[in-house]
Amino acid sequence: MPVLDTAALLHWPIQRLVGGIVAHSQLDELKKLSTERALLVETIEMSWMTPPIGDAEAAAAKTGDLPRLSPVDLEVLANALSTGHTLYTDDYSLQNVCRSIGHPFEAVSNKRSNQQWQWELRCIGCRATSEANSNEDKECEICGSIMKIKRKRN
Repeated sequence: MPVLDTAALLHWPIQRLVGGIVAHSQLDELKKLSTERALLVETIEMSWMTPPIGDAEAAAAKTGDLPRLSPVDLEVLANALSTGHTLYTDDYSLQNVCRSIGHPFEAVSNKRSNQQWQWELRCIGCRATSEANSNEDKECEICGSIMKIKRKRN
């Protein structure tokens, strides 16, 4: 059974969604994007799950992707991790987390990411860096400027 991100719910034919695993919060997200599609998705046989997101948050924090993931994304990732099934997503941050922990994933309609990225917080003033492992904005301890999430330099 595939674990489906909202991109799959929006773009795949209804027949292909049958039996997929989805998070309850995805329905609200889908209603905001396409009420008609949400009504169709509600009528088909799917596994609606919302497991605890602790493992998903921890995995995303290790790569620095946590600030880039929404609560819905974390629930979708938690579904994939708790079931062990392949995650179908176009979200590169979700793909990045899956790749880092060896969890299977596939793209929905976009090109699949092809490399592992790490993220860091980088000060816009003095360029100091720190780990990007939370959703909270951070102020630079050195100069007081805002720190923004950037791809870690090798």
